[in-house]
Amino acid sequence: MSQIERGKSTVTISALQEIADAFGVQIAWFFHSPMPTDPAEAELVVRGPNRRRIDFPGSGVQEELLSPTLSGQLELILTTFEPGSTTGDRDRLRRGEEAGYLISGMLDLIVDGRRLRLREGDSFAFTRSGPHRCINPGKTKAVVLWVITPPSY
Repeated sequence: MSQIERGKSTVTISALQEIADAFGVQIAWFFHSPMPTDPAEAELVVRGPNRRRIDFPGSGVQEELLSPTLSGQLELILTTFEPGSTTGDRDRLRRGEEAGYLISGMLDLIVDGRRLRLREGDSFAFTRSGPHRCINPGKTKAVVLWVITPPSY
């Protein structure tokens, strides 16, 4: 953590999960909401300017929480991968199921040691039975819409 604070190491999703676990909080605790939410919409709608965002400094990965609440069984996340970026050197393990749709760009999805090349318009789904990670091998941004159950952030 000291290396991250001093800018000597990048913050990956895996590293952030370890930090959250150490502090006994969910990753959602690190997401920043730029504007107050209308109380009448709070648990139903997330307006574009009100998305809670988290940047992983030095990693080239940004995530936006699209779910208005994490109290249900479903979580929506929009992830943007800069060219050459990755979720980290270590695979992640989650419980439940994950699915996604590649809105733009190219992405290598590595699940249980299998590397799958995804292109714009491709979708995927897997039950959490093994480790996974993502790499953008392309020269343009890759944008993925994730659906995760149960919520992990």
